[in-house]
Amino acid sequence: MARHKIKADVTIKNAKPKATMFRLNDGDGLYVLVKPDGAKWWRLDYSIGGKRKTLSLGVYPDTTLSAARKNANDARELVFAN
Repeated sequence: MARHKIKADVTIKNAKPKATMFRLNDGDGLYVLVKPDGAKWWRLDYSIGGKRKTLSLGVYPDTTLSAARKNANDARELVFAN
């Protein structure tokens, strides 16, 4: 697995919205999508049969960095089991 790129929750908390959506990547397909209205959504990109899929894992701060990483690992296990 790749090293985590987001070092702490404070990095996400301090991310300011921009005119367009942008990502804060954590590695292995996990990222926070920061929207222009300031909403921060956890997403996990993965592929099945060569097709890219995206799974929503929650909204920051309701879903913390550690919870998102755990949810992403659980989701990867389900994807790879099939």
